[in-house]
Amino acid sequence: MRIAFASDHAAIALKALLVDHAETLGHQAIDLGPETDARVDYPDFGRKLAQAIAAGEADMGVALCGSGIGISIAVNRNPACRCALICEPLSATLARQHNDANVIAMGARLIGPDLAKACLEAFLATPFEGGRHQNRVDKLSRKD
Repeated sequence: MRIAFASDHAAIALKALLVDHAETLGHQAIDLGPETDARVDYPDFGRKLAQAIAAGEADMGVALCGSGIGISIAVNRNPACRCALICEPLSATLARQHNDANVIAMGARLIGPDLAKACLEAFLATPFEGGRHQNRVDKLSRKD
């Protein structure tokens, strides 16, 4: 699976760790930046990740900033994305099962490395359940 990763300066170390972990799990990791811890604006990188998902360049995405909140808002501005802010593996699992999330967001200042890796694993291993959830997910993309 092709997974796009993007962060701001506050989450550069967590992004590097998760990129390596995704590759260890056998996935193709696409690091959309930033490359250094120089101050950047999370909306720019959230937009870049969302565009990669919308263009079909990545199947899933991981968005990271200090809290995870700002970058998740930025990603969700693109109608091709369903980004869920998660904080433990159960929320990552439910985001996939019930909401067909194709991007997860985490806060580097709020989550430790081992927990973040467990969240990534849960997200990638869980399929969308469909069924009763499909109609709700379809409503997320409606423009009314």
